[in-house]
Amino acid sequence: MNLEELIEKVASGEIKLHQVEKYTGSKRLATEIRRKALEKKLGISLKNIGHYSIDPEEVIGKNIENMIGVVQIPMGVAGPLKINGEYAKGEFYIPLATTEGALVASVNRGCSALTAAGGVKTTIIDDKMTRAPLLKCPDARRAREVAQWVEENLEYLQEKAVSKVTRHGKLRGVRPYIVGNNLYLRFEFETGDAMGMNMVTIASEEIMKVIEEHFPDVKYLALSGNLCVDKKPNAMNFINGRGKTVIAEAIIPREIVEKKLKTTPELIAEVNYRKNLVGSAQAGSYGFNAHFGNIVGAIFLATGQDEAQITEGSHGITLAEVTPEGDLYISITMPSLEIGTVGGGTRVPTQREALSIMGVAGGGEPPGTNAKKFAEIVAGAVLAGELSLLAAIAAKHLAKAHKELGR
Repeated sequence: MNLEELIEKVASGEIKLHQVEKYTGSKRLATEIRRKALEKKLGISLKNIGHYSIDPEEVIGKNIENMIGVVQIPMGVAGPLKINGEYAKGEFYIPLATTEGALVASVNRGCSALTAAGGVKTTIIDDKMTRAPLLKCPDARRAREVAQWVEENLEYLQEKAVSKVTRHGKLRGVRPYIVGNNLYLRFEFETGDAMGMNMVTIASEEIMKVIEEHFPDVKYLALSGNLCVDKKPNAMNFINGRGKTVIAEAIIPREIVEKKLKTTPELIAEVNYRKNLVGSAQAGSYGFNAHFGNIVGAIFLATGQDEAQITEGSHGITLAEVTPEGDLYISITMPSLEIGTVGGGTRVPTQREALSIMGVAGGGEPPGTNAKKFAEIVAGAVLAGELSLLAAIAAKHLAKAHKELGR
């Protein structure tokens, strides 16, 4: 079968999109055929989607199915941003992939003010990835018995289940929740430099096998009972955290606020209180902040993170107050920043290059340190974005900036 015949059969549906590789033996050629078949069937041109440097042989079967090309998003860089962290120490440039005009400029302005003030102090409060399988028990009392057994046998489950499927994952805790005869076991794992969702999913399934062996009257129903909680706005992660729980804070002298941000500490603190705290409370929001999601989203797209987890990354609280000396104290608290520097989309060459801009591509030594360093950089960038936007609102420059840069 020649190329044109193959394109025709795919366009007509005689050959399914996922079957093309069987006829080509080449993932790159299969990508081209699918794209040309779509062009033929829909009467359109996809020449820009078909222009890329990523090798289909490397990503099909690992990062994508039915590949037809790529979507390109402009990438800018903000910085340098000075970070005084436990893992990130020094000045960093932050890659931001976005189509929103004014975003990179805004983060860049925040970086300038924070660096001039001496930098951002970052602190990681917790680090865990969770998965919460669902077990159906005969009754609530049996559910309690199973939960108690699991809590008392974490080391046993690590040895008999977790260590069978991963060298990097470690079961460190469990939080049981019982609703009627339903038992939800919210397992907490250490996952090194990986974001770890696949790791903990596979490990949790092995744990379920062990539990069913010990409790034949208990039925494992779902690998995720939705108390994990993954890729959805939720109070669970806002309160208990998931991924990295990280805080970034800084004190910005009054003269820097006035000179660089064109406003005052008092106005920024009042805008933050009335907008981010009172306004968010009235809205019933899980994000008591101005725009965490903007910065998290741009970094996630640039660096190959799971884009759906921008949802939890937008959770968090921004605080601002005037110090006794008349300067500005500002902080952001991110309870559920789910990121990694190995695995998933981080292996895609362009995304790996973006990680290398920050010096966090690949695994750290010891394991886990690169992901923690990355978390501190993200938190610093989010603080820069919050500071700049609050200042723009306080100075009434927001509309002007978007007229100039975002239209």
